[in-house]
Amino acid sequence: MTYRRWFVVGAAAAVVGVLVAAFALVNGTFSPRAYVQDRYSRAASRDIGREATAYTSSKSPTTVAKELTDAWKPSDRYADSSGVYLRYDDDSVVILPIAAGSVILLEDMDTAHPRYHSTVGSYWGWGRGSSVRGGGPGTGK
Repeated sequence: MTYRRWFVVGAAAAVVGVLVAAFALVNGTFSPRAYVQDRYSRAASRDIGREATAYTSSKSPTTVAKELTDAWKPSDRYADSSGVYLRYDDDSVVILPIAAGSVILLEDMDTAHPRYHSTVGSYWGWGRGSSVRGGGPGTGK
C-alpha cells in the first residue's frame, strides 16, 4: 500500500511540474528581443526598412536600458548623447531619445553593426557573444 501512495504523490508532483513548465513557456520571456516586444509599444512607422523593428516607451533611454540590462545582460554596451547601444549574441537593441520618451530599435547584429559602427566603433566587440574590445583578429601580436 505504501508503494501506491508514493506513486500517487510522485505522479501529482510530475503533473504540477509539467503545468509550471507549460506556464513558463507560454508566459516567459526568453530573449532581449522578446522582453522588448512584451513590454513596449510597437511603432511600425519608426521601423528602419525590414531590418530594424521599432518600439516606443514614455521612459528615457537610460531608464529603458536599465530595465532591459537588469533582465538581460548585454555582451557590450555603449552610451552617449545620441542614445544607448546594446549588443547581444544575435541582436542589437538601440534606444534613442524622442520628444515623448524613447524609440527602441531591435535588429539582427548582421545589419546593426554596419549601421551603427560609426557610433559604437570598437565598443561592440568582435564576433558573437564576445565582449573582447579590440581591433579584430591578429591585433595585439
